[in-house]
Amino acid sequence: MRTRVVALEAQTGRRERPCSSPRRLPARFISVDTSPTPAPDTTPRGTPRPDVTAAERPNSPRVGRSGSGRHRSGTASETTRSTDTGVGSTTGRPTDARRAAADRPTDSAAMASRPANARSASPGPPTAAQRTASGRRPEKDRTTGGQGPTQSRTATGRGSGTAGTTTRREVAAEPPTDTADATGPAPVSRRRRTLLLLLALTAATSATALVLGLLSWAPDPPEPTRPLTLAEGERLAAVRVTNLRDLRAGVRITAGADAARIELVGWVDWSRSLLYLDVGGPGAGAERGLVQRVGPVLVIRPDPAAVPTPAAPPLLPPADRWRLHGLAPGTNLAPVLDLLLDLAADRPDQTQAVPGSGARWIAQDTVAAGPVDVLEASLPAGPPHRSPAFGSTVAPTPSAAPASIDPNGQTRFWLDQDARLHKLVTRLPGVGPVTMILNRADRPTLRPVDALGGRPGLPRALTDAERRRLDRLPARLRAQRGATMTLTAPVGTDTNLRGAGWVSWTTGTAYLAVADLGVPDRRTLLRRDTAGLARTDLPAAAAGGGTAEAPGRPPLPPPAGRWRAQRSGGDDLNVLVEAAVAAGSVGPPGTALRVREDVTAGRTVDVIEVGPADARLRYWLDRDGSLRRLELHTDANAWAQLDLRPAVVPRLTPVPRPAAKPRPTAPRPR
Repeated sequence: MRTRVVALEAQTGRRERPCSSPRRLPARFISVDTSPTPAPDTTPRGTPRPDVTAAERPNSPRVGRSGSGRHRSGTASETTRSTDTGVGSTTGRPTDARRAAADRPTDSAAMASRPANARSASPGPPTAAQRTASGRRPEKDRTTGGQGPTQSRTATGRGSGTAGTTTRREVAAEPPTDTADATGPAPVSRRRRTLLLLLALTAATSATALVLGLLSWAPDPPEPTRPLTLAEGERLAAVRVTNLRDLRAGVRITAGADAARIELVGWVDWSRSLLYLDVGGPGAGAERGLVQRVGPVLVIRPDPAAVPTPAAPPLLPPADRWRLHGLAPGTNLAPVLDLLLDLAADRPDQTQAVPGSGARWIAQDTVAAGPVDVLEASLPAGPPHRSPAFGSTVAPTPSAAPASIDPNGQTRFWLDQDARLHKLVTRLPGVGPVTMILNRADRPTLRPVDALGGRPGLPRALTDAERRRLDRLPARLRAQRGATMTLTAPVGTDTNLRGAGWVSWTTGTAYLAVADLGVPDRRTLLRRDTAGLARTDLPAAAAGGGTAEAPGRPPLPPPAGRWRAQRSGGDDLNVLVEAAVAAGSVGPPGTALRVREDVTAGRTVDVIEVGPADARLRYWLDRDGSLRRLELHTDANAWAQLDLRPAVVPRLTPVPRPAAKPRPTAPRPR
């Protein structure tokens, strides 16, 4: 009976005092009752007594009331709370004490006003065995979000399994019993500090080692030079053969020093002995601009306003303003171009592979194409070609190889394992230091300008259709009646002619004004008719005006003056003009060859070459059979052009000729 009273009081929160019940219950009945407690009855049981506070009502959680073990968090604070209220306590406090504890005010201010010694009078925390016996959960079940049970109750005012409200007195009275939560972060912090200390020590050690290494660093001594091995000698001997096999390469050259320094950028085609360069630098002089060379023939396109530093020339060269040029003796450009062309040959240079040649291995180096060996040897033994004087047909004459005048009397070659030359450093007499850098990957197909014969072709015999067009050329030109003429003729040493005029195939007459670039203020009027060739020299203003590069057409009627009669032929200009008037007299059949297909004035043409080797003519015939250009191979090993465009030709009156002087008559005898 007493046990039921205690259970009922614990469930309903009311004090049921039957008459037969004693006022005090043994403590063992309170502590031994561990059976599951049914849910509390929340049905109102009438008007509460006035002396019952809100904390003791059935619907309100009562401070200090303990439920079953399933609803208890089992913290040390709750143990303290049970000791104060007498519920679930093992001290056996009487029921009057419990009523006194229940009648205490729950106001927070009142709790806070209690003295500290009253709050600290509670007994110590229960042992683990006692918490287990009372049905409490382990400590880890009460921990939420990394916060301890004391912090959770302080923040929310509720225990983790208790329906009552936790007061500040109870929070203050709870001792820190969770040793694992209180000391958990300490090992992690110690490990983090240890790791940071080790990292700082490692960084300091590395920095110290680096500084000491930099202070004590010294470059490795270079490997001593030595004579070439057999394989290295064979590679050096095959340099020129490799250049000829590779056909082309990009080049960048610096020659000379100080104010005489020249710089060249462009390409070399060893297979055709062709150079195409942009010349710059403070010592460029009259050669500043674009330069092309085929064998001994050099043409330039001067550009005095160009920047001193050269750039790669346009791959398709400009068509105008090219002229023959003779390099003055002592200039830096001629020996440099000779050396560049002489870096190719059709057979190895065996003198380079001889053990006693003095060639040596110097060092290893790295260029853009990869690792190379630096070898020191003499220049190639092949003779460089000296450019003959323009205006002559003499073949280039060999001369001794330019001797090196560097301190060791040697040239350095940067060679890879395939015998390809990537760099050359030497000294040339009269020039000074020369550095050539070759780009083996820059190998475009080069096109010579028209003055050097234009792009190469594959000569072949004429087809039947091409032969018929060539045979019908005279009749075709007479049907066209006439055309305008534009002359571009490099005919001699620094003699570059420009001209403009007309040709009439119906009357067999040609009339044009010719300017020499070397004498820009003079003009030569040339007329060819049935009476022969005649010339006269006049000032530029009286002979049609214009510039030396683009002279105007000759005046009509021809001005009176001292006209000089000339015989047919004689020079390249007369041959070219007479060929234009002859209108397709191409010589005996079987001597014509088709050189290539080309384009001029927007029309596709066949370039047909006729005549002997010393006076070759090229006819540019379009597919309609019209003549668009005549080319003549001049004595300067260049090509002169006479462009023809069908047009209405004015009446070309004969030149005024001096009146014939009367013969003196002998007196009649008487």
